[in-house]
Amino acid sequence: MEINHLQAPPGFTDTAAAEATTEEYYLNMGPQHPGTHGVLRLVLRLDGENVQEVVPHLGYVHRAIEKMAENQTYLQNIHLTDRLDYLSSFMNNLGLCMAIEKGLGIGVPERGEYIRVMLCELQRIQSHLLWWGVLGMDMGAVTAFLYGFKEREMITDIFEEVCGNRLTMNFFRPGGSSADVPDTFLPRVATVIERLKRALDEYQTLLTDNIIFQERTRGIGVLSREKALSYGCTGPVLRGSGVQYDGRKNNPYSIYERFDFEVPVGQGGDSFDRYLVRMEEMAQSIKIVQQAMETFPTGPYRSKEFSKYRIPTGSYFSQVETARGLLGIYMVADGTAKPYRLKYRSPSFSNLSAINEMAVGYKIADLITIISTLDLVIPDIDR
Repeated sequence: MEINHLQAPPGFTDTAAAEATTEEYYLNMGPQHPGTHGVLRLVLRLDGENVQEVVPHLGYVHRAIEKMAENQTYLQNIHLTDRLDYLSSFMNNLGLCMAIEKGLGIGVPERGEYIRVMLCELQRIQSHLLWWGVLGMDMGAVTAFLYGFKEREMITDIFEEVCGNRLTMNFFRPGGSSADVPDTFLPRVATVIERLKRALDEYQTLLTDNIIFQERTRGIGVLSREKALSYGCTGPVLRGSGVQYDGRKNNPYSIYERFDFEVPVGQGGDSFDRYLVRMEEMAQSIKIVQQAMETFPTGPYRSKEFSKYRIPTGSYFSQVETARGLLGIYMVADGTAKPYRLKYRSPSFSNLSAINEMAVGYKIADLITIISTLDLVIPDIDR
């Protein structure tokens, strides 16, 4: 049977379509929108479903953590850092401890450094697993969320045994950690690592190679190398735009210079590049943890402990590479038991600043993809 398609007669023009005009309007996305990954409000200027401008409005979970720091002792401030980016709490603890250690002029025992590196890299994987599952769910693939949380739960169980917490880990202390790891730590980590290797292959099949997922991410939310640098982006967002900078490599701290690992970078700076960078980062973190397990030392886990921490007058700076990028900590001491000033340079704040650059010209649905590949944690922005 031949199908005849309806065709317009010669010379016919659709006057209504030719004269159709559109009108810009404003739409609030958030502050309680699930796609904003927290209490974030985005004011969108739209033309139909086309994004013309994105203006972030912050402050909905502001808790004055930097101001509170002036009335807390140095040790009391450690627990506030894991309330910034709660998915990088170990790394945040480490950043403040390193600043305090600079002020006190103390080091960390070999075993203490290994504990720090292993826990931080396990948490990097744990954070990326949550990001991967939520990214899939944001785009309609709910199965990814369930798959991602299987292995993430195993890592979380290890953290709970080590320090008693599953999310906001207040564990590291100046000179090491508050306690040693249990005897079951290494065997449990080995089990998780083997499980993760198989899981990454599953993730590749489930989401990475999915043609619909690739259509939703390739060429979407492009951020050039120059723009990423000018906005101060760090972490996977910066590396996804082709800049090979990682604080663990370029400005190594703790004992990261001892381990062999690569820094993955993207080529085009789109959402798919940022996705691939994080996927490869999980594989590289596995590599670091395996090397640390092979040479995990005995001995003390903490150096000298002080009854009171009084840091000599001066300013001190430290930075760590969290799951979202560089966290910088600027600390001003006045010789008392409390800091005169603490300033946190959070990675999510700078990464969010580039959202208008990345979203203009795309659809509302693409904006959800862009937000997901930025991997924002809103309390890290508000502080």
